[in-house]
Amino acid sequence: MAPIALGLVVMLGVILIVVSMNMGSELDPVQARLQQIAVRPRTLEELELQRPLSERTLKPIIQGISRLLGRFYPANTANSIGLKLKRAGMEDTSTEFFIGVKGFAALVGAVAGSAIVNLLSNDFTFTIGGAFGGLILGFMAPDLYLSSKASGRSNSVLDQLPDALDLLTISVEAGLGFDAAVVKVTEKMKGPLCDEFKRAAAEQRIGKARQEALRGISERVEVKELQNFISAIIQADQLGVSMSKVLRIQSDQLRQERRQRAEEKAARAPILIMLPTVGCIFPSLFIVILAPAALSALSSCSQTG
Repeated sequence: MAPIALGLVVMLGVILIVVSMNMGSELDPVQARLQQIAVRPRTLEELELQRPLSERTLKPIIQGISRLLGRFYPANTANSIGLKLKRAGMEDTSTEFFIGVKGFAALVGAVAGSAIVNLLSNDFTFTIGGAFGGLILGFMAPDLYLSSKASGRSNSVLDQLPDALDLLTISVEAGLGFDAAVVKVTEKMKGPLCDEFKRAAAEQRIGKARQEALRGISERVEVKELQNFISAIIQADQLGVSMSKVLRIQSDQLRQERRQRAEEKAARAPILIMLPTVGCIFPSLFIVILAPAALSALSSCSQTG
């Protein structure tokens, strides 16, 4: 009992010492507040540690890969990547950084593919093949993501275009100028199309011509209907045609095209519904209906034999 009691006393003493040290190290609330308010120069190490972990680790690696791949990457392919970044609404991402992301994803895909194939087969040849396949898939994955994002943005612009054009037509017919009507559309609606209109209006405020600002929208958004609308606006501006009549014609045409797209989707719906019906429901029905008949036929054949 004596050793146990001595151990408990020593443990209690250690706990009390630790608690007293913590209590002694606590600052007065006023002093703690003053230390928070006081401004002191921070070292480069503190500034570096304040950055996110991804910027301190992944970003330098991606930039290094980008510098390495940029020497061998074709210029035409790099220009097409820059155009895709614009159409996906990712202009803040540079082409060089995206190429670095492709290289980093290729390395990750190669390591992951080789590891998975090695776990499944434990064969060196298959492991090399898995690494090569993962390298290709990883290198193509960022392009697929970029194409998907650009396609989704284009579909969003196409869905929003008729409503935005109706509001633009109403505003012009109410007496506003075209530029003021564009600003009104950006105030009343949200989305990628309104962001493009807002950017065009900002470019006109800093001195760019209306035609150049509108052509910039056509380059950044790959939507045929929007490009046709911008071409009609530019032509009407050059020829001096009434802007309200052009907008009314374009609005009616876009509403008709939207109705036709809706009818086309409705016509494809029965075919799309038939595929899961045939693949999932019919096999279950066949099993329920034909299974008893098949079992009775098998039993009768066995009795006959």
